Amino acid sequence: MQHQHQHQQIEPGGRQAQRYARIAGALYLVIIVIGLLGETLIRNSLVVPGNAAETAQRILASEALWRLGVAGQLVLLLCAVGLSLAWYVLLRPVNRNLTLLAMFFALVSLAVESVSALQLQGALAPLLAAAQMGIDPRQAQAAAYLAIVGHSQAFALALMFFGAECIIVGYLVRKSGYFPAPVGLLMQLAGLCYLLNTFIMVLSPALHAVVFPAILVPSFVGESAFCLCLLFKGVNIPAWDQLHVKGAAQ
Repeated sequence: MQHQHQHQQIEPGGRQAQRYARIAGALYLVIIVIGLLGETLIRNSLVVPGNAAETAQRILASEALWRLGVAGQLVLLLCAVGLSLAWYVLLRPVNRNLTLLAMFFALVSLAVESVSALQLQGALAPLLAAAQMGIDPRQAQAAAYLAIVGHSQAFALALMFFGAECIIVGYLVRKSGYFPAPVGLLMQLAGLCYLLNTFIMVLSPALHAVVFPAILVPSFVGESAFCLCLLFKGVNIPAWDQLHVKGAAQ
């Protein structure tokens, strides 16, 4: 009778975890879509590598699109904060300390990525102010281009911390018993690729130009797999409840 009463108390926890999983999946999907659109349809179409003048002309000709890309980054960051909380709730039962460590990496990653988003906004300032303040257009173009380069480098640094987070999250997913272990392995591979991408960019820009963006394909696969798992499969509720029963018994 006592065991039955305990099970009734735990059962809502499983259903609540399922709701967190669905919310996490939806937030993750928004993050992935915004990230892809911002990189492929906006920045890649407006930024001309090595050509500050052409980049400046394209940005000024499509100022609204550039601003939309910056706004998208801000929405992405808001969603990422919510996703971090959902991951904490979903993975804390496996190992509280490791989950906290993953969240510390997440917070640092999001802080650095916020700075990188500001650099995208900052790229507009010298271009718009050039005519009004009598700044040499070439200097304004160079300043804008350097801000964009700074964004890329800051974003790569953010991915380093996110990569460490993914490795820990993947380990927790593998050990959870209520998420598919292969998804956890894919997340760990995603994190490793993020780490390699950042360090290759710092240590050998020439090599990075060769391996990028192919090196991030496993990251996209791993994150997409976890996103779809959260969105459509969610938590294995019996396994979740069993873990909590075991924890309560101890």
